[in-house]
Formats: sequence, structure tokens, C-alpha cells
Amino acid sequence: MDDIPTSDEVPTARMLTWVRNSAAYRLARRMMTEKELADAIRRKAKSKFEDITEAQIAALAEAAIAFGRSMSALDDRAYAEIRAGSAARGGKSKRAVARKLSEKGVEAVIITEILAEQDDLRPAVVYARKKAFGPFRRVPADEKQVNREMASFARQGYGFDLIRRVLDMSRDDAEEVLGS
Repeated sequence: MDDIPTSDEVPTARMLTWVRNSAAYRLARRMMTEKELADAIRRKAKSKFEDITEAQIAALAEAAIAFGRSMSALDDRAYAEIRAGSAARGGKSKRAVARKLSEKGVEAVIITEILAEQDDLRPAVVYARKKAFGPFRRVPADEKQVNREMASFARQGYGFDLIRRVLDMSRDDAEEVLGS
């Protein structure tokens, strides 16, 4: 008899209807991870329903995730692939992408698998072009400027060897990397 949930643990029909509608609305507006959807539902449920219990909140979050999966609108792997590709095209390092995906709630195994296919050279050259560093400088740099550029690359998550390689590239080599 202890396994039968009490009324304080089971969401009401009104709550379940709301969670389906809320999940559909959120997922229609933008792609989300399971964690992001669950967190949004938990946050909104606390403010929407006055006497809601933690067990009901947890059940609503699970129901939202199940609904999103059943509609094929919630897929952490697809989310990670899209975000990783976009970030790489924008000049983000694998380390920065992994950190961001981890913050969004994507599992470490998925992150590792997706980023194993990527190389940091092209994103680093994209970053250099955005910032007019290395081969994209307009004027020759002194030692102080080179150190600033290296520090900027390091803050973005790039390793020292790759930073040196990009900063020492010729403009033609950099353009070739971007063209491929």
C-alpha cells in the first residue's frame, strides 16, 4: 500500500494539460535540452500553481520531457550537434563549446562523441579573422600586442600550440583554411 501515490504526489488533470501546452509552446519557439525544458517547467509551475508540491513539480517536469520526446521535438544529441557546428563556424573552441553544452545539460558522453569529430584549427582562424589577429592584422604587431592576442585566444579555450600556429600563419594559409 505504500507504493500508491497520494494526491499530493500526483499532478491534477489541469496541471497535466498545462504542462503539455507549455512544453509544446516552448519547444515550438526554440530548440531546448531536456534540462532546460525541465527547469523552465519547474520554475513556471511554482509560480502558476499555489499549493503545488515538490513531487508534483518533479512529475510535471518528467511529463514535459516525455511529451517533448514523443513529439520528436526534444533530442539532446541533435541539439548538441547543431550548437557545436554553429559555434565552430562562429570561432568557438571545442573547450568553449563543451563548457556551454555542459551548462545546457547535455550529457558528457554526447558532448565527447560530437566534439571528437571537430578540429579547432578552422574555428581558431575564424576567431583570428573576427578579431583581426595574426594573419588578419592591419598593422604589424609588437610583442605587447601579440601577448594580448594570445591571451584572448587562451580565454576562448584554445591551446598554446594552436595559438602559435594561427598567429604565425600567412594570410594566404589562413584564407586557405577558411576556404576548405
